[in-house]
Amino acid sequence: MTGGDATGETAAASVGWVADIEAATLDNRDFRRVLYTGTHLQVTVMTLAPGEDIGWEMHDHLDQFLRLEHGTGTLRLGRAEDDPGEEHHVEADWAMVIPAGTWHDVTNRGDEPLKLYSVYGPPDHPDGTLHPTRADAESDELDR
Repeated sequence: MTGGDATGETAAASVGWVADIEAATLDNRDFRRVLYTGTHLQVTVMTLAPGEDIGWEMHDHLDQFLRLEHGTGTLRLGRAEDDPGEEHHVEADWAMVIPAGTWHDVTNRGDEPLKLYSVYGPPDHPDGTLHPTRADAESDELDR
């Protein structure tokens, strides 16, 4: 298998995806960047500016694993759209699992960019998706 660089860019002939996920996450400057899309899972990296959040959302069809590599934030979880029943302080090296059907949001509570990666299945975004800003991500969601 051909290895990738720190961003996870692998040769077209590669069977899978191999990269330094920490470096790829820390080097990312975009709101969302898809690094890998497989048949059953997807890997993305995200950067949230101070005060920025992902947005209160729910995926009824996928489970999600998040790992925070840099920064501090708040994870909110809820069983309904109008019920953010749990709130957790999260920081670098923390992991979060969001089961399918759970409302959730991550907010950057620090003074520096919050950097995380996400692994979820099945894939949620078209392969190669790049959203430089949250506004780009929201516009793309409306177009789908």
